[in-house]
Amino acid sequence: MSSAAGPESVQKRLNDLEAHLEQENPILLNTVQSFRTLDRVAYDMGLLPENRSFASQVPWWPLISVLGTFSAGKSTFINDFLGEAIQRTGNQAVDDRFTVIVYSPESRSHALPGVSLDSDPRFPFYQMSREIERVAGGEGKRIDAYLQLKTCCSDRLRGKILIDSPGFDADAQRDAILSITDHMIDLSDLVLVLFDARHPEPGAMRDTLQHLVVRTKNRPDSSKFLYVLNQLDTAAKEDNPEDVVAAWLRALGEVGMTTGRFYTVFSGSAPSIQDGAKRERFERKRDQDLNEIYERMDQVEIERAYRIVASLRHTATTFADETVPLLETAVRRWRSRTLFADGLILTALLIVFLFWSVSAGHWEGLSYQPSWLQAIEGMGISYGLEGAELVVVLMLVAAHLGVRKLAALSVLPWLRKQMRDERLPGDVLNAFQLNTRSWRTVFSGKPLGWNDWSEGRVSKVLHDCEAYVQNLNERFTNPRGLKTPPLKG
Repeated sequence: MSSAAGPESVQKRLNDLEAHLEQENPILLNTVQSFRTLDRVAYDMGLLPENRSFASQVPWWPLISVLGTFSAGKSTFINDFLGEAIQRTGNQAVDDRFTVIVYSPESRSHALPGVSLDSDPRFPFYQMSREIERVAGGEGKRIDAYLQLKTCCSDRLRGKILIDSPGFDADAQRDAILSITDHMIDLSDLVLVLFDARHPEPGAMRDTLQHLVVRTKNRPDSSKFLYVLNQLDTAAKEDNPEDVVAAWLRALGEVGMTTGRFYTVFSGSAPSIQDGAKRERFERKRDQDLNEIYERMDQVEIERAYRIVASLRHTATTFADETVPLLETAVRRWRSRTLFADGLILTALLIVFLFWSVSAGHWEGLSYQPSWLQAIEGMGISYGLEGAELVVVLMLVAAHLGVRKLAALSVLPWLRKQMRDERLPGDVLNAFQLNTRSWRTVFSGKPLGWNDWSEGRVSKVLHDCEAYVQNLNERFTNPRGLKTPPLKG
C-alpha cells in the first residue's frame, strides 16, 4: 500500500485478509476485527490516518529469519532446505542485501527490487525506507541496496516467508543493517542464528555474539532463537573437532547463553569425510539436528498465530499505556503554558492600564472616571463604548490565539524527541496538532476522541487477547486428551 492509498484500499485489504483467514484460521480472523477496533479509536483521536491500519503493520505470513556472520553458510543452508539453489553461495560476501523469499507456482525464480517490499504491507519491511532514513540519513532512497524479494517454487515454502540476511559483521552500512536486523528479529516467528565452525576462535566474533546473543537471551520470545554451528564437516579434519564445539559453547556461555538449543550441522552437498567411522558419527548428529530444525521451520504456523495475538496485545497495551499518556502529557504542557502566558499578558495589561490611568488622573477614589468616557456619555454616543470594548476583546482573542500557537511550538521539540526515542503505535505529533487547533478549548481535560467509550474499546481488545490465547491453547493443547482439528495451512 502506497502512502497515497485511500481508506477504501485499506478496508479492501482487510476484507481480503478476513476472507482468507475465515477458512484458514478463525482465531486470527477475530484479531483482524480487534485491530479494526483499535483503528477506529485511533482515527477518532487523529493518531492514525484513515488510509492506514494497525493490522497493516503486522506480517500475517509465518516468518523465518536466518542470521549469521559472513561465510557462516546461511545461503547454503537455505538452498538445502528449499531443495533449490535459490541463493548464491561462496566463502566471501556474495549477497549483501536482506532477501525475502516467498513461494511462487512458477518454476522459474524471479528477483525483484527492494521497493517491492517497501511498498507492500503484505510483506515484512513495509516502509522500511523510513527506518533506514532515520538511522542513516540519505540511505532511505537506496532501499534497493538493502532489500530484495525472490520467488521460489519449493513446496517447503508454501504458507511461509523465509528471510536471508547479509553478513552480520559488515562495517559498511552497519547502522542501517543493524536496524533492519532488529526489525526482522521482532517480526519473525523463528530465528536461526548461524556461526561458522571454520573459525574456531569465537573471540574474534565478540561483537556479533554481543548483538545476536546478549541482546536476545532476555527477550520474552527468546525460545524462537535456534543457535546453529554450521559447516562442522570442516572441523572433522582436525584431531579433536569436539574441541571446536566446546570452544563455541564456552564463548556463548561467557556472553550469558547458558540455556537454549545449540545445533551442529553441515551441508549435505559438502565433500564426504574420508574417515568412515567419523563420517557416520558426524552425519548421524547432523541429520538428527537438521530434522529438529526443519520440524521447527515446518511448524512455524503455530508460532505465527501466537505472535500475531501478542502483537495485537502489545499494540493495544502500548497504545493505552504509552501513546495516550504521551499525548495527554503534551496537551497538558500546552494548556499550562498557554494559561500561564495568558495570565502574564492579562497581568501585564492590567499593570500598564492602572499605571497609565492613575498617572492620567482617571480615578476618583475607587471609581474610574476618565475624561474621554465622560465626553462620550455627554454626547449620548452609547455605541462608542461598545466599539471600544469590542476592539479590546478582539485584541485579547488575537493575543490568546497567538499564545496558543507559540505554546504548541514550544512543546513540539520535546514531543519529537519522545517520538524518536520510542516506537509507539499512532502519530502523536498529528494528534497533538489537532488538539491545539484554534477551535479546541484550552480547558478540555482529555485529548480529542479519548473518552470512556474509547477507553472501554481498548480494554475490550486487551480482554479479547486473553480469549484468543486460550482458544489457541485449546487448539494445540488438550489436557483432557480429546482430539482437536488442526489449523489449516
